[in-house]
Amino acid sequence: MKLHHFIFLIVFSCNTVLASESVRLKDLGKVAGWRENHLIGFGIVTGLAGTGDSSRSKATRQSIANFMSNFDVLVSSDQVNSRNVAIVSIMALLPPITHQGDKMDVTVTSMGDARSLLGGTLLLAPLKGPDGKVYALAQGPISVGGYKYDQFGNVAQKNHPTAGVISGGGQAEQDITAAPLHEDGSLEYVFNNPDYATVERAEKEINHKFSGVFATIKDSSTINVRVPPKYEYRKSDFISLLEAVEIVPDNRAKVVINEKTGTIVTGGDVTLSKVTVAHGDLKVSIQNTFAVSQPQVIGRAGSNIRTQVVPNTQISLNEERGDMVELPESSSVSDLIKALKRIKASTRDTITILQGIKAAGALHADLIIQ
Repeated sequence: MKLHHFIFLIVFSCNTVLASESVRLKDLGKVAGWRENHLIGFGIVTGLAGTGDSSRSKATRQSIANFMSNFDVLVSSDQVNSRNVAIVSIMALLPPITHQGDKMDVTVTSMGDARSLLGGTLLLAPLKGPDGKVYALAQGPISVGGYKYDQFGNVAQKNHPTAGVISGGGQAEQDITAAPLHEDGSLEYVFNNPDYATVERAEKEINHKFSGVFATIKDSSTINVRVPPKYEYRKSDFISLLEAVEIVPDNRAKVVINEKTGTIVTGGDVTLSKVTVAHGDLKVSIQNTFAVSQPQVIGRAGSNIRTQVVPNTQISLNEERGDMVELPESSSVSDLIKALKRIKASTRDTITILQGIKAAGALHADLIIQ
């Protein structure tokens, strides 16, 4: 069976007005240099109930031997054989401002062939930054949130048991302080979505807030800001006031469509020109039946006479009555979807209709198809 969709669009242009709400600068971007720091490490998890790495993992055996040698227990890696141990990678995020002794969560993932980390405890392990320096230490029991048990080929599993989290398992070993201010005392504010209209509005609001020309546009996503003289010794207060400045962002309207899952995501201010949609279905069904023509003179009239399969094709056509949807000026995509729902249009049909409206120039937004 084949299904064909026919969509007819009549579009009339009109002017639309987008209503927006003010948003804090803190929600639109960040001060340049203010970011978290990634840490990574390598460690050993013990206490597993026979679900650790197998003897085939040479790295596990060598790691256990090296660990035991630190306590004057000399054992060669060939003599190590335990399914209660697993080697893991450790990851953590260090906040921009960190003091010695601060706690952080760490993520632990298996690096060998362990079946599960359930019930395991991470031994003390250093966490290093990209520069190779140790910034934190990690240790503690692992919370997996799942399990995996197998016996005689039967497997029972929930979630992902080879990865887990140690809540507060990391401890900072030195102070870390982000430096958002340049040597001349200025800073840069970076927006998440580059847009010249947005940064221009931010520049005006910042200068109005601090009663002077302290902000200048660098590019479509960056503003240079000088610290006013009265905040020279109160830079933290200035940054907090800067992040609290509110503007109306001028982001581009977007409609995101995922054809695989049939999901449509759109903002409430995405508008359409006046549009009429006529939607109907034409169903074409083609069925083949086969008959066998059996000759009655087989064996007496030569080799050219043989059994023949004869197809019998039947074609039926059913065209359903089309439904009409008409939307007034400045209607939103949400209004369109509600109207299509009333005529029982499927999600796939809605996606096709949105593509047609965009091609006709009536959808005032970027159509992103994933």
